[in-house]
Amino acid sequence: MAAQPRTFLFLQGPHGPYFSMLADALRARGHAALRININGGDKIDWPGPGATDYRGTFRGWPLFFDDFIVNHGVTDLILFGDCRPYHASAHKMARLRGIRVHVVEEGYIRPDFLTLQKDGVNGNSTLPLDPRWYRERARDLPPEEEQDRAIPSTFRRRAQHTMRNGLSGALMRPLFPFYRTHRPHSFALESVGWFNKLLWRQADRRKAAGNWEELRDRPYFTLPLQLNSDYQIRIHSPFGDMRAALRFVLKSFARYAPEKVALVVKRHPLDPGLVGWERLTRKLAKQYGVADRVIYLADWDIAKVVQRSLGVVTVNSTVGTLALNTGKPVMVLGHAVYKVPGVVHEGTLDEFWKRPQAPDRELYSAFRRVLIDRCLIRGGLLSDEGLRMLVDHAVERLVGEDAADSRLLYLPAAQDRRIGGGGG
Repeated sequence: MAAQPRTFLFLQGPHGPYFSMLADALRARGHAALRININGGDKIDWPGPGATDYRGTFRGWPLFFDDFIVNHGVTDLILFGDCRPYHASAHKMARLRGIRVHVVEEGYIRPDFLTLQKDGVNGNSTLPLDPRWYRERARDLPPEEEQDRAIPSTFRRRAQHTMRNGLSGALMRPLFPFYRTHRPHSFALESVGWFNKLLWRQADRRKAAGNWEELRDRPYFTLPLQLNSDYQIRIHSPFGDMRAALRFVLKSFARYAPEKVALVVKRHPLDPGLVGWERLTRKLAKQYGVADRVIYLADWDIAKVVQRSLGVVTVNSTVGTLALNTGKPVMVLGHAVYKVPGVVHEGTLDEFWKRPQAPDRELYSAFRRVLIDRCLIRGGLLSDEGLRMLVDHAVERLVGEDAADSRLLYLPAAQDRRIGGGGG
């Protein structure tokens, strides 16, 4: 029996053409695809049909959204991230109407994956944290396929998408007078930060090379910094700001880490340069008496840093899964989908420095296979080949044969995620 045509509504997506391409593919399968533009960047990223501009206030957004989904018979909502104010509101309204919600995010496992998960992602994920649940579900899954090559990806493509989206948002501001970005800084201010960062990139690279050489024979732990604008920090962590997380980690390191062990603090590659992270790191390290044991790297390959590390301390970065892939111990300070006992360190940060617990490799393998089967699609946003793969895999996940029954098997949203509370 042929599947009934569905109506997909897209809100804000990743910068670039991905959502527009996915909409075209869904239409080719006989489904309807609509879009609500909230700012000029949305408008430029969706050149095709089916778009409606919302130019009202945020206060009026819930009723507008509810009228829209009812009047257009929307069956599915697709959005990039579930914590942006417009998205969080739409997510709740859609649930009230019984509409399926599909959340896209950067991949839980990187590179070469994008997250496409029902109901919510990261701290809002309805996947359980029960190790037994993953072991049981993995029994029916085939071994993870080894990929013969990485998916092409270029920083230039990311920069092009970001600049195009940001400039369009600024130029079309009069068309969306009430829109306010979810980011803590304006596009103009972030552009200035990026200009300065690019100006000093070579100098940062040379300094990082010297610091990396200094680490040649030293054991160390790694702290990857996350973006202050990331809702992983703002909502899904106890800190609310990466500065507070940095201070917390350095204070613990100074008190409890073995004296001969160093700590590498690595800047996020997409940090716009608006916070003086190196200055702050050195200031705090000096304050806690470990200035000679804390190494700051502004620009270096995080995979190489993790590979030689004793372990990784993270709030909830995907660098955590990068470390777990190589069997490194990981300490998670916030909410993370991979914060499964036996996968990550189960004790406190103070204990981690002296007795870091390595992941159970069999359990982590089961976790990865379940995650890939249910929440991840292979591909990438930063190349034509990667985009085509993402579109093909997303369409199959969304409307493939028996997709609703065989793929989207999660806990009910109302059920908690306590250890031992996993259900089918």
